[in-house]
Amino acid sequence: MTKEIILVCSGDLRESANIQCWGAQADMEARLGAAIAKLGGRVKRGHQVKQDLGHGFIATQKEGIEVFAGIDADAPLIVAEAVWQYSQNVLAGLIAHRGPILTVANWSGTYPGLVGLLNLNGSLTKAGVRYSTLWSEDFEDAWFTEKLAEWLETGTIASHDLSHVRPFDLAAVPMELRNLAESIADDLRKKRSIMGIFDEGCMGMYNAIVPDELFFPLGIFKERLSQSALYHAAINVSEEDARAVYQWLLNAGMTFHLGTDEAQHLTEAQVLGQCRMYIAAVRIADQFRCETIGIQYQQGLKDLLPASDLVEGLLNNDDRPPVKDAHGKVIRDGQAVVHFNEVDECAGIDALMINRLHRALGQPVETTLHDLRWGDADRSGSTDDYVWVFEISGAAPPAHHEGGYRGSDSVRQPPMFFAKGGGTLRGVARPGEIVWSRVFVEDGRLKMDIGRGKAITLPQAETDRRWDLTNREWPMMHGVLYGVTRDQMMARHKANHVQVVYATDAAAADEAMLSKATLAHQLGMEVALCGHRADGRPFQTA
Repeated sequence: MTKEIILVCSGDLRESANIQCWGAQADMEARLGAAIAKLGGRVKRGHQVKQDLGHGFIATQKEGIEVFAGIDADAPLIVAEAVWQYSQNVLAGLIAHRGPILTVANWSGTYPGLVGLLNLNGSLTKAGVRYSTLWSEDFEDAWFTEKLAEWLETGTIASHDLSHVRPFDLAAVPMELRNLAESIADDLRKKRSIMGIFDEGCMGMYNAIVPDELFFPLGIFKERLSQSALYHAAINVSEEDARAVYQWLLNAGMTFHLGTDEAQHLTEAQVLGQCRMYIAAVRIADQFRCETIGIQYQQGLKDLLPASDLVEGLLNNDDRPPVKDAHGKVIRDGQAVVHFNEVDECAGIDALMINRLHRALGQPVETTLHDLRWGDADRSGSTDDYVWVFEISGAAPPAHHEGGYRGSDSVRQPPMFFAKGGGTLRGVARPGEIVWSRVFVEDGRLKMDIGRGKAITLPQAETDRRWDLTNREWPMMHGVLYGVTRDQMMARHKANHVQVVYATDAAAADEAMLSKATLAHQLGMEVALCGHRADGRPFQTA
């Protein structure tokens, strides 16, 4: 390859985030440039730093198209990410690019660069774009240097270690689990299910939009809803109804950290606005008979209402504040209104399968997607396991938290992202056995990776260290994956999100995992089993 490498970086649509995060991006680019220089190459930025704006990100799709128009389509190109990014900013250019593409992120939790990288990788995978990918803490470690040298020499990275991935074997599944999965699949195909979509394409997540024709064979059909309808319904919820939800949460033991400055603090008015949105979402789901719903919240709604994260966590909990319809009947009393955060339709499919399957198995149904935010060794020494930080912006159900509602609190969302405020549904995930999974689109097909793990408890000082390095306002799971290393997970995973659900014990979690793999297979997905059981045994023997 040529010694000159073109570098681009995709940013946020929110200029406040671009400005605040630019320092981390500039530092990463300097370290990456130095690593390339040591190997005899040189980096040339494909677009200039915008000194008047205070950052050097590509910040819109149009800007990205204009940048790529000036780049040699055959040149080797690196997309470097230390922050969350909107993939549409660079996707058009990358789809048309003929030269070798390498996506790179810094291994840091401070800003969600790893999350941005995984979203971009998932989007490129869905779009059928060939790319290589790397990550590093300091861009000096031997593994990164060796892989980077390979890419600089050949234009590709021949392979990452994917030995943890095995194809699913239906014949090895016990007949009773196969029968259960088949009955759910038959019911879906015959009776159908409606998925409510409050505007598609949240935060540039092209990978999270599933084409309708891939939904149809599953028996799932989209009900396209507008966030303007949600806004209208929310502002017309009565003060009395909103306060009833708020009081229910206080009675359940949840803590709200309130202040008086609307710009910086969580206020009672913001919380009541979130209670209105919760009521409106439940009523709209009931009106359109949506089994699942997804609220985008970001562009548009973020300028009108407080954050949706408290709403989303409540929706995914069986035990939640009651909401009545126009006739005074409680809607889905004692049952979750299954919600998939950030309108991630792949996660919506996953959550629907979990809700039906776990209810039939008598297992916990509460589920959420987390960002695969970051990971690190436990600095306290309490475990030798590699511990991931699974962290989402406040949308985890209270049933996932140690202490439930009493172990949950609400802190104002960061003003950088949430100008209208609103609180989180924050907590630290309780210890227990989990099933993790991800539905994704590749080669025009739905696929699913699924595996096992556990949420663990870490000492408070270690929890605080991890929160301080990420977002203290957001709920967090200390996640350990069985039989999957850090680099294996990064190399294989095709999304910024990972779906998690609890089971009562290890045997129940193994059963639930195989049942869901069977259900996905019978719905036509290509399923891969990742890692192994808690005791180290393989999931199946072919």
